[in-house]
This record gives sequence, C-alpha cells and structure tokens, in this order.
Amino acid sequence: MKVQSGAAVVVLALVACCPLLSQDWPMWGGTAQRNMASGMKNLPGSWDVKSGSNIKWKALIGTTSYGNPVVAGGKIFLGTNNGNPRNAAIQGDRGVLMCFQESDGKFLWQAVTDKLASGPVNDFPQQGVCSSPAVEGKRLYYVSNRGELVCLDTEGFLDGKNDGPFQDEAGRGPGDADIIWKLDMIKELGVHPRNMANASPVIWEDLVFVGTSNGRSDEGLPAPKAPSFLAVNKNTGKVVWQDSSPGEGIVQGQWSSPALGMVDGVQQVFFAGGDGWLYGFHARTGERLWKFDLNPKKIAPEARNYGISTPVFLEGKVLMSAGQDPDSGSGRGAAYSIDPAKRGDITEAGRVWQYEKINRSISTAAVGGGLAFLSDFDGILHCVDVKTGKPYWSFDLKSPVWGSPLLADGKVYLGDADGDLAVFQATAEMNKPVLMDMADSVYGTPVPANGVLYVMTRSQLYAIAAKQNETGK
Repeated sequence: MKVQSGAAVVVLALVACCPLLSQDWPMWGGTAQRNMASGMKNLPGSWDVKSGSNIKWKALIGTTSYGNPVVAGGKIFLGTNNGNPRNAAIQGDRGVLMCFQESDGKFLWQAVTDKLASGPVNDFPQQGVCSSPAVEGKRLYYVSNRGELVCLDTEGFLDGKNDGPFQDEAGRGPGDADIIWKLDMIKELGVHPRNMANASPVIWEDLVFVGTSNGRSDEGLPAPKAPSFLAVNKNTGKVVWQDSSPGEGIVQGQWSSPALGMVDGVQQVFFAGGDGWLYGFHARTGERLWKFDLNPKKIAPEARNYGISTPVFLEGKVLMSAGQDPDSGSGRGAAYSIDPAKRGDITEAGRVWQYEKINRSISTAAVGGGLAFLSDFDGILHCVDVKTGKPYWSFDLKSPVWGSPLLADGKVYLGDADGDLAVFQATAEMNKPVLMDMADSVYGTPVPANGVLYVMTRSQLYAIAAKQNETGK
C-alpha cells in the first residue's frame, strides 16, 4: 500500500453538514446537499462479520447490489437484484427495491420490476436497481431498472390499502410495494438509458429532481433531444420542466445524481451531464444559470471525463470529481471546487481550485472540519484542504472503489471491491487505516443512522453498532 504524507495536523472539528434531528439518512448523501458526512457520534471503529462482534443484525439481499441503502421512519430501503428471491413465485432476473425493519432487519416488502426486452443496451443483466431512493414522509421516490421514476407508499401493502391513483396492482399482498405513480421516461420522454438507469432523486418543496440516464448505444446517440435532467411534481408524477443541454455532446452515458444548494437567495439544482459539463439551474423555473467544464483545456474528445459522482454543495461552493464509466478503465481525473454564484460559462471565473492528482472517480466527496475526502476508482483516498485544494495525504487501497467515503464520528469509512472496509482517522495527518473484512465486495457507501452503521455488500446488509463500553457510555 502506498502512502503519501502531507502537512501539519488539522484535527477534525464538528462536521459541517445539515444535521437530521431524527438522525435518519433518508436519501443518497443524507441531505439534499449530498455531503457524505454526518455529525453522528458513537459509531463503531471495528467489528467482525464472521464472529458477529458488533454486528447488530444482518439481512440477505440480492447477489449484486448497487442501490445504496437509506434509512427513514424506522425502515431501510435499498436497491438490489433478484438473486436471492424473497417471493418463491418471482424467479429470474429482476430489479428489486427492498424494505426492511430498522430495528431488527426483518424483511417487510419489495418492489419488483421486469427487465427491459431491449437487454444490455438499456438494462444490463443481473444489475438490479441501481438507484438509491429518496424518502419524504410516507412517500419514496426511486428510478427503476426500466427507466421509470417511481413513487411508492413507504408502508407497502402492509397497511392493507391501496394508496394513490395507480391501480394496476391486482393480486398484491402484504410483501409487495404500493405504487402511487410512475413516470416511464423511455415511453413518455423518448429517453435511451445506456446500460442502466440509476440516478438517485432529490426533493425540494413540491418537486423531485432526477437525471434520466439518456446516453449512447454502440451505433450512436439514439435520442440527442431527449431530456437529460428533469423536475417532476412529487404528487402527480407530471414533468414540470426538462433540459437536454448535453445533447450531441454525450460521451457515453449519464449516471450522476442531482444536488441542491441555496445561492444568493436562489435555490439551485446541480446536474452533471454526460458531456463533461456540470450545470446549475434555477430549481423552480429550470433556467440554466451556469455551466462548468470538468476537463482541462485541449483534452482529446475521446479522453473527456464527465460526472458519475454526485456534486456536493457546502458553504456556498460545489465540489465535484470527474471520471468515466468503470469499463473504460483507469485514467487521468480531476476534482474541482466551483463558485455557483457566477453566471454563464464559469469554467474559468467560477473555478476556486482544481486538484489533478486524483484518477478517474465515480465517488462523491465527504467534507468536514476543513478537509475534503475524495476517492478514485483506482482505490486511492485523497485528503485535501476544502478551501484551497492543497493535498495533505493519499492512501492506496490497491482495489477499485465504486462507493464513496463516509465522514462521521472522527472517522472516514471506505469500502472496496476486494471486500475490505477501511476505517481512517479523519485528520490531515495520515494514519494507517484499520481494515475490516466484509467477506464480499463492497460496492456501496456506508450509511450512518440513529447510532448504527449500515454496510451493504453484494449480498448482505449489515447493521453494525459499537458496544457501550466502546462508546464511553
């Protein structure tokens, strides 16, 4: 493992994120600003999945799992495949969104969707649901493997009633989802997802924002005029505004998720396009306010990176790493701090700093105490000064990283494809991490909620909690 030391010690202060009173984690990133950080305390620093030490409970999910868990209202929701069927009558390859009881991991209900007939070009085999849902009250929003933005009742049919206008649910039982509405982005908007549809929605007032995953096929770009970014009424599923700015410039696909930020009194929504530009829109009207090129000047067209990670809004700035589809392999990347108060093409005027020692990344940043933690697909975690981009250290896990770092309780948690979950001390001085063997690949991001750390491997969801004598209680 390669370690590069940095400058003087900066001790982690209180995490600069928006705390949730319930300590739930109801969406990708915990809040609409998408910072992978939490002010939660007393989280575990070690555990053992084989002996069960510090494992509160575990639950079987699918066999390939990318739809990161969220925790809200006493329930956990995540996206997976049908590799371990919960309903014996539903066999074969499907997309599945599962719901578990937070207290003990009891399975409650699931939403199951058939694969698209078009196959791998739009709906790659065995990948399941890749979207992480967003929960508000009794409503849940996610993107299915079929390119549908779906609104569900968080109670499923456990409450014995069919909520909402969607009525095509004959024969559904207590273990099934209760659909409120669906927006089929392929049929209704002409979208052509590349390989998978997977954006994670974010909610503001009466709007749900989501990326459509519109992209290329092997033959070209089937739908350059189809929308890439949507604002949808959360109550009806009707499109309020749409934007197709990336157009002909889409390099491959579009797999990023939107974030929100209040800038000079204007609620902005940030979308990363498959053309390598990050866009800022007026959240209410859809007016495009600015765009920022996530690539250096004079880069070859085939080498252009784009946003797969999610932009993070913090203290008036947007932090974003760039990369490519993991199938494209390793390559040069970059991370940027951007001032979204500028207007127009802000590639130069809006650049606060640029960090080029990072490789291609699909991971979202975790920021707190003046530090930004950025991971790249090659498996290197980078610690930089969030205001200047000055590097402090980097550490090579020697394994690809698909998820994102989580910053919480003075620690940084990061999983890798080899099945390790590294636990770092969140300081500007490098400390060798503790490696927890999860016994299977960790493609997701650890999630903190109500004093428990949730880690999803390909086939298991673990609830991990420190014992009282470890937390100082």
